Amino acid sequence: MPFSFRHLPIEGLVLVEPRIFVDERGSFLESYKESEFRANGIDVRFVQDNHSISRYGVLRGLHFQFAPHEQGKLVRVIEGSVWDVAVDLRKGSKSYLKWFGLELSAQNSLLFYIPPGFAHGFMTLSDSAQLQYKCTAEYDKASEKGIRWDDPRIGISWPIKEVLVSKRDSALPYWGE
Repeated sequence: MPFSFRHLPIEGLVLVEPRIFVDERGSFLESYKESEFRANGIDVRFVQDNHSISRYGVLRGLHFQFAPHEQGKLVRVIEGSVWDVAVDLRKGSKSYLKWFGLELSAQNSLLFYIPPGFAHGFMTLSDSAQLQYKCTAEYDKASEKGIRWDDPRIGISWPIKEVLVSKRDSALPYWGE
């Protein structure tokens, strides 16, 4: 089996650790295998891949799309490191408005599955970082929404205090506005 799957404290979030094969030439890993993911409860169809490049201290998010265009995401970092966060926006969920964060890096090769119904954001911890993620729905501008990254109601503990946030993300509303 090329992966190990760990279901996280918030229902639906999954940490995926790929098996890495290393020899004198370098390394190899599978970053996605439909049959393995389905067998471990991630039974989705990915329809879009995104690639983000950011420098140190950049904070992107918290972004989501509302129904019927909600996006699930499978996130991985291929260069550098980020603090990656998911916020549960599923009304009726036991973990509604709770967040979970973890460090993803090129060195740890972890993948983070975030199902539909969550807001997503990340902060770059290294000089630069490249993040790739697969999405279960295509980008739809009309259903795009966001929440302020520093919303006190959610209370995310970001590891860097001096952040660079876009004008667009700085203007996002607090939850409930």
